[in-house]
Amino acid sequence: QVQLVESGGGLVQAGGSLRLACAASGSVFGINAMGWYRQTPGKQREQVAVIHSAGGTSYVESVKGRFTISRDAAKNRVYLQMNSLKPEDTAVYYCAAETGPEKVYWGQGTQVTVSS
Repeated sequence: QVQLVESGGGLVQAGGSLRLACAASGSVFGINAMGWYRQTPGKQREQVAVIHSAGGTSYVESVKGRFTISRDAAKNRVYLQMNSLKPEDTAVYYCAAETGPEKVYWGQGTQVTVSS
């Protein structure tokens, strides 16, 4: 079992920045990749950024150049630095940890609201 706790969401004006953090605990040695997803009402959850255990990263096209995912392996933490935020980035952001095929753990989510 892996437990994930997100923090850092909030309200920010367009063009501003926020940094999300995700703290993992439990069976962290089995984590292959961690990522950030987001969801708005009536829409499917969207993968925003992923970082693999080897360090490789990937981003959804809409956030490339604005968001950066990073990790502190010693502290079992993953971060999402979000710059140049847009109103369309408004969503509940979820941290996720993958430990195997179709085995994903989720955090409780943190609200990010970007005002225009």
